[in-house]
Amino acid sequence: MSSVTSAAKPVGLDKPKTKSKKRSQWAEVWRRLKQNKMAMLGLMIIGVIIFCAIFADVIADYDTVAIKQNLKARMEGPSAEHILGTDEFGRDIFARMVHGARVSLQVGLIAVGIAILIGGSLGAVAGYYGGKLDNVIMRLMDVFLAIPSILLAIAIVSALGPNLFNLMLAIGVSSVPSYARIVRASVLSIRDQEFIEAARAIGADDFRIITKHIIPNALAPVIVQATLGVAGAILSTAGLSFIGMGIQPPAPEWGAMLSGGRQYLRYAWHITAFPGVAIMITILALNMLGDGLRDALDPRLKS
Repeated sequence: MSSVTSAAKPVGLDKPKTKSKKRSQWAEVWRRLKQNKMAMLGLMIIGVIIFCAIFADVIADYDTVAIKQNLKARMEGPSAEHILGTDEFGRDIFARMVHGARVSLQVGLIAVGIAILIGGSLGAVAGYYGGKLDNVIMRLMDVFLAIPSILLAIAIVSALGPNLFNLMLAIGVSSVPSYARIVRASVLSIRDQEFIEAARAIGADDFRIITKHIIPNALAPVIVQATLGVAGAILSTAGLSFIGMGIQPPAPEWGAMLSGGRQYLRYAWHITAFPGVAIMITILALNMLGDGLRDALDPRLKS
């Protein structure tokens, strides 16, 4: 009896280890991400910006404060009534920045979504099938990479016209090659593993293997690139709006606000300073989060 009892003890002791091994992959990623203070600071800043974007209409009325002109109050400095001052048309800068956050995040997220959808699909097909199809797709991506992304976006917006949808489409298409190359590299490292061979052996078709087995296991680098890509899309949006090819006035957008206030910089610094700081903080926060996600998703850093 004693030998049976002593033999049974190690089995019971192994149960907590089994439970710890069953911890989901994303819970483990979140645990490692929480240990990165800079990444969590970036996440908190992004959370505040998203909150302002979602509740922009509650924080400041769009028609009466952000859009309506009041020439009697033009270029006033920060005060109790206008905490960030007013612009060259007397519009409240804080209200315009809050509503501009909604535009910037919308363009950034949708543009990156377009790039992931198109580039990820091309990269997955190229990496899985290889051969001539891979060569054709990647040489096409090389052609796109030879054109600076901002120039490609300017060309698309010039051809289609400056509006919100065309701006998202232009920035998304110009970012396709980077996602195609990242997904292709991930697929090449996955396609010959045992679980893919097992899926083929039980009769799974190529579409199911790519969508159910390969892409979910290739998401880690795409998530990191998407986080950094949103920052790049916001910066591209501000740049295109600054030169008049993005969001058109009187709609509030951070780059357009910079462009409108640059000629008053000497005696109304606040018109350009606050939108510029908003762009800088947003991109810095996204980059900090992206770096943290890269470290959290890196399997070599698992403890």
